[in-house]
Amino acid sequence: MNTSTENEGKTLILTGASRGIGHATAKRFMSAGWRVITVSRMAFSENCPWIGGEENHVQLDLADLASVEAGIAALKSRLKDGKLHALVNNAGISPKLPGGKRMGSLETPFEDWQKVFNVNFFGPILLARGLKDELTAAGGAVVNVTSIAGGRVHPFAGAAYATSKAALAALTREMAADFGPLGVRVNAIAPGEIQTAILSPGTEKLVDQIPLRRLGRTEEVAATIYFLCSPQASYVTGSEIHINGGQHV
Repeated sequence: MNTSTENEGKTLILTGASRGIGHATAKRFMSAGWRVITVSRMAFSENCPWIGGEENHVQLDLADLASVEAGIAALKSRLKDGKLHALVNNAGISPKLPGGKRMGSLETPFEDWQKVFNVNFFGPILLARGLKDELTAAGGAVVNVTSIAGGRVHPFAGAAYATSKAALAALTREMAADFGPLGVRVNAIAPGEIQTAILSPGTEKLVDQIPLRRLGRTEEVAATIYFLCSPQASYVTGSEIHINGGQHV
């Protein structure tokens, strides 16, 4: 079966697509024939050299919740058939102290807690609720990107980031229960140490603690996201899949 033909007409909305896991996810879905609408606080990046990228991009800063309603309206205007087959909430921020040091619960200013939760937690539910009708019309899927840091104190991820991701994991279960009767599946993926262009200093020291003894690749994460949005995962909802080489065991 020709996968591109099978997926013709399917649309993904993806936040945080300009680098890392998001970039790999956009390429994975496009290679399978999906149309990908990207969402970012920045204008379309030339680092994303895919066809139709600029016209399929919506600039939206999820840290500014007052702008989300207008952003959702812009996204809806791009869904000509009123259907959205997948929403991947990948955007996330993790502020650091000077010198790139971890920002713990004692050092994190309130405004940083608020900004992190706006992007990492409130953004995903506001987008999913705002696009509920379009997801329902397509029998679509939502994938929230959480983190290994949501289940343990991490040497690099800050307290606001970690707690926002833990909250997002709980939200995924709540969303699965609420969206399920609409025919919409909601799952999460929790990446561990993934090889990206920007790694925290010292990440290589964690490799010896990972059973597979290597960092993950962005395309491995993208492949799992794709699976969760595909018919092969048609009876999977409310799950959080760990993608960390066994680091959590």
